[in-house]
Amino acid sequence: MRKRLKRTKGICSCSSPRCINHSTFNWYEQDLWTYIARFLDGRSLVMLGATNKWFNSVIMQDCIWKFTCLRDLQVPDPGHVAFSWSKLYASVVDGSHSFIFRQQEKHIDWMRIGAFSFDSEVAFLSQRMSASVKILKQENIDDMLQSYGSCLLRKIKTGIWIADLQLVRCPVCDQEKCEGTMQMLDARHIELFLNQGFQDGSWDYELVGSHEIKKKVRGAYGAIFDFKYLTSKSTAGIFDYKSWIGQPNDFQPKAIIALHAVAVNTNLQENQEAGVLIKYHTMRAGAEGEIVSIRISQQLL
Repeated sequence: MRKRLKRTKGICSCSSPRCINHSTFNWYEQDLWTYIARFLDGRSLVMLGATNKWFNSVIMQDCIWKFTCLRDLQVPDPGHVAFSWSKLYASVVDGSHSFIFRQQEKHIDWMRIGAFSFDSEVAFLSQRMSASVKILKQENIDDMLQSYGSCLLRKIKTGIWIADLQLVRCPVCDQEKCEGTMQMLDARHIELFLNQGFQDGSWDYELVGSHEIKKKVRGAYGAIFDFKYLTSKSTAGIFDYKSWIGQPNDFQPKAIIALHAVAVNTNLQENQEAGVLIKYHTMRAGAEGEIVSIRISQQLL
């Protein structure tokens, strides 16, 4: 009698949930990589874009760099810009500052403070750690400088502004106690370095006013405000100066930035408690153009 052989059950293929069906999955899905790009920093985006032509075409979309720029700078969307967002982002993160392009011999050191925004076309500049409503009612720049060392600037280019703290050599002066250096709050519109007028030197800084504090002061302070937000909650932290200027024996420069304002302060040593000369410079986009850069310098008298 023949013995029946048991038929062994064939091995069934299993499908693991972790396995990817490569026949249906498309690595080159543009919407997927556009979404992934939102989580990458600028360096990683550049590296991904250098992988091949397809990734480069995806990563170089302006919407990706706009999102990255606004996210990293922590500023609101300014609306229309004159240059691509990839170029704007590069001009901010490539280590450039205004003294690289001109007057390099005067430059000593610098520090990036951050970015803020101008919504209105009016700026309030101050060398005081508090602002009085009475000051704001004066419209004459010379009167404001003479009385308070503050002034209003009109026709500011709205949008994103970049703020740096510069340490530079003083221009030739006749101040006996001058140590040869001065502190400068240097702010510029994000598009400035990409404009031909700045690059070829046809746009230059001009002195709009100066103010002398002839009594002893304990610190060199300067601030730039979007006038529209001078008394808003978003700038209240700047007037709470005790929270950010450091202890009296801390002589390192300090800076604070808000959504619509920026300020710097350096405490002076006791033997340096002298008067201070404050100067306000602006750069315009052409003779009658908008103001695209502001500088506040402090120099010991």
